[in-house]
Amino acid sequence: MKELFLPPELSCEIGEIYESMAADYDTVAQAVTLTCRGCPDNCCDSYFLHYTYSEWAYLWEGIRALDDARIDRIMQRARDYVTQSRLLIAQGERPQIMCPLNEKGLCSLYEHRLMICRTHGVPATLTRPDGQHLRFPGCFRCQEIVQAKYAEETEAPAMDRTILYKRLAQLESRFLGDKRGLFPKIKLTIAEMIVGGPPKDIKTNRD
Repeated sequence: MKELFLPPELSCEIGEIYESMAADYDTVAQAVTLTCRGCPDNCCDSYFLHYTYSEWAYLWEGIRALDDARIDRIMQRARDYVTQSRLLIAQGERPQIMCPLNEKGLCSLYEHRLMICRTHGVPATLTRPDGQHLRFPGCFRCQEIVQAKYAEETEAPAMDRTILYKRLAQLESRFLGDKRGLFPKIKLTIAEMIVGGPPKDIKTNRD
């Protein structure tokens, strides 16, 4: 099956959505006084799952820009990650393994990092399509700050993810087009997205 490539206009639009995420994140982080400086933890070992083909394709857009030696290193780390994480899950444990894109504590594809990587840390809210309102407390350091500064957790400012998620969902629909219903739902780590290669198109009787 042929590879799914992001059209230039959708690639630019994902970049714009990510910029909006960064701006909203910075606003809340400054209000809460959250900074990663001096933190003993590294969020890149968090077990994040990703759900969109468009972000998967965007990730591979960044990977292709790397030199062969770096790609080989990332691929090997990704294979190791997948093996280790599946063993831990089989044992009933939640994996806590460094992301294969992390090099010396920093993301080697920072400009192409995915949505969850960009929004993790600060308090956030989300209104689901069914109307249910969710609130996320942020990372452990953020929770400590909020507990010290606010009488109630809900008094702390929070990043509203709803509009940004809607924009990404609309972009995903345009990316997959009239075949969207044929694509299986995905729930992948970055390591699995790397090991599996770029997303592939679905072949239909019309192709």
